[in-house]
Amino acid sequence: MTALLDPGTFNGTVYSGGWTVPSGGSRAIIEPATGAELGRTGLADESDVDKAAAGAAAAQRDWAAASFEERAGVLRRAGTLVEQHFEEIKTWVIRETGAVVGAAEFFVGVAAQECYEAAALASQPPGQLLPTNQPRLSMLKRVPAGVVGVISPFNVPLILSIRSVAPALALGNAVVLKPDPRTPVSGGFAIARVFAEAGLPDGLLHVLPGGPEAGSALVADPHVRVISFTGSTAAGRKVGELAARHLKRAHLELGGNSALIVLDDVDVERAVSAGAWGSFLHQGQICMTTGRHLVHERVADSYVEAPAEHAGHLPVGNPHTDQVALGPLIDEGQLNKVHGLVRSTVDAGARLASGGTYEGLFYRPTVLDAVGTDMPAYANEVFGPVAPVVRFSSEEEAAALASASEYGLSLSILTGDAMRGLALAERIPTGIAHINDQTVNDEAVAPFGGVAASGTGARFGGLSNMDAFTETRWITVRGEIPQYPF
Repeated sequence: MTALLDPGTFNGTVYSGGWTVPSGGSRAIIEPATGAELGRTGLADESDVDKAAAGAAAAQRDWAAASFEERAGVLRRAGTLVEQHFEEIKTWVIRETGAVVGAAEFFVGVAAQECYEAAALASQPPGQLLPTNQPRLSMLKRVPAGVVGVISPFNVPLILSIRSVAPALALGNAVVLKPDPRTPVSGGFAIARVFAEAGLPDGLLHVLPGGPEAGSALVADPHVRVISFTGSTAAGRKVGELAARHLKRAHLELGGNSALIVLDDVDVERAVSAGAWGSFLHQGQICMTTGRHLVHERVADSYVEAPAEHAGHLPVGNPHTDQVALGPLIDEGQLNKVHGLVRSTVDAGARLASGGTYEGLFYRPTVLDAVGTDMPAYANEVFGPVAPVVRFSSEEEAAALASASEYGLSLSILTGDAMRGLALAERIPTGIAHINDQTVNDEAVAPFGGVAASGTGARFGGLSNMDAFTETRWITVRGEIPQYPF
């Protein structure tokens, strides 16, 4: 099978009307585990975004007019190609993002499923008949938004790009995608190659790695009607403000500091496993990562002791060459942020039960006990493998603690009584809630999104994509022109 992602194919380029040299220069793609250069990516600037958006708008008209069979066929072939090139794409995910093998396999599997689910959107009914008090046919029709701008981050770039790209294309839009320049291959170039091989007509998908200036240009461009942004809350506020100034929709999937509540009737051994997975998976670099462990005081001592012991034995290393549980953080800036939050929390009086050390970009899984709610690693999104534990004595206190956060993305409640957990979840505002599971879950068929500082609500997944990437038109038809009094 021919390789999909030969670095020579995209060396120093972006994907916009084919592989082209951009105006913004280039930068190395660095493997965080080794510091090795994996290739070079082009960097788009404002002029590259302007050209891509104009080209996408011109190509979109014919694509919107194409039959649903044609659009669905491209998406199905794209899913098949992801599966056929599974190992190659997985290797890029591992080397570019630092994901361990199991996580990378999950990411690639979800990417294929996103394409298949998007293919099914193409044949969904495009509208509905409406009641009317006039002698006429009254209809609501969904039409493509036009050009969709997608901005995706470094942490799980394959999923966080394709979950917007695939449904937007399936519903008749063109897409300009700006992945993080640290992860341009799994965040964009792999998707460009897959769709080109799947037969997507030229001009409908542009992949432009670039910095904040390119992102701002994408949000402001008049050809772009919808923005799908995934990233930090601080950056999301800027995107939302700029989109509002230009009177366009912005779907914002932002940060989180998700709570995992451990009730007193829980199976502690299973709770410990779930909590460790929620905090340490992908080095904690997931928006849904369990950032706050709220544990009933009756089981807290045993709960803290077990994950601390677990954490001490988890292997950390290069996931491309070794069988490890955790890989590297993405770069030195993220390492310094994580370690700074851990050290300042210990300095504030928390007990370091495990971890808190690093070698290179490899940060040991860390458990913090006796944490106060105002301590840095509890109050902030750490985005690293850190599990802060706070104790509570009643469900009322647990609900108050879980709710006392600016974020509202995911929630986990572990209990021996599922209905008790469901009732407690009703009292805590989040976009996602899992009873007897940890906070990190994702399926292409499920709506995904947070509330408050975690974003603007569920909009990815299943039929939620219809709302995200189409506009609605009201259309009426009369048999003859009515007589008016004028």
